[in-house]
Amino acid sequence: MTAYKPSGDPGAGTDPAPGPAPVGYDAVVLAGGAARRLGGADKPGLRVGGRALLDRVLAACAGARTTVVVADPRPTARPVTWAREDPPGGGPLAALAAGLRHTTAEHVVVVSADLPFLAGPTVGRLLSALAASDADGALLTDADGRDQPLVAAYRASALRRELPALARDRAGLTGLPLRRLTGALRLTRVPDAVASFDCDTWDDIATARARIREHGHVLDEWITAAKDELGIDLDVDTGLLLDLARDAAHGVARPAAPLTTFLVGYAAGRAQGGPEAVAEAARKAAALAQRWAEEAAVAESAPAAGKPDVAPDATSDTRPDAR
Repeated sequence: MTAYKPSGDPGAGTDPAPGPAPVGYDAVVLAGGAARRLGGADKPGLRVGGRALLDRVLAACAGARTTVVVADPRPTARPVTWAREDPPGGGPLAALAAGLRHTTAEHVVVVSADLPFLAGPTVGRLLSALAASDADGALLTDADGRDQPLVAAYRASALRRELPALARDRAGLTGLPLRRLTGALRLTRVPDAVASFDCDTWDDIATARARIREHGHVLDEWITAAKDELGIDLDVDTGLLLDLARDAAHGVARPAAPLTTFLVGYAAGRAQGGPEAVAEAARKAAALAQRWAEEAAVAESAPAAGKPDVAPDATSDTRPDAR
């Protein structure tokens, strides 16, 4: 297990998290381990926040041109290329070599399938660190400063140089530990106490499931899970929608909140728009809710003040009871 400190956020480290990855890359996900400390459970399929661990990692690597998963094929939320080391269960170096054969990019992100807090910004930080150096790879370090070679970005040329050399020296890669590879590479390091957390035991799974329900994490986790489940790849201003839901609940009626946000999404979909269409529909609905709230405030205050129950801008010929 990698040490975990709940005070951090994924991507937190000494450098700010970047936007999109600075270079094109492929990804190799190692997902064929035996999970002995989990009693042989199907670790990549275990769910954290309603999503399989493998799907969470695949989402973090969504920017990859090609994503190779080294394991037996299974349903996944995103399309991938499948590979398998020969013989199966030959260890991480054999699995990495099997996956690398399906990649073409010069930069390759290599991750295990048991990283519940890995996210796109962390992948971007690794690629940025690699691009900014002359190193063969950039890897995460955990809260205790330990290297995590299965949360890393490598130069494919370095891997293609060292893996065959190891295979020749050791009569194959089966059973060789990762340190045989990393010891031969020039590496730069990126500290991240959260994204480096992996799930090796049931206690780790319980810790991960508890963390995503902590205040400050649960809403983002839920939105991401819901988008994956619904097949939606759209980033919108969730704060704007939450403000709209609040205004609808307070200014109209509590059940108006979910119904209004649904109608906003439906309107944006009919307009075939992206985030801008959602924002525009939300602004219109928020203005409508504000008008409802203003009318309600007038209706409540006017009788108490002995004033007629009319809108503040009504004239003698526009009042409801005008003749």
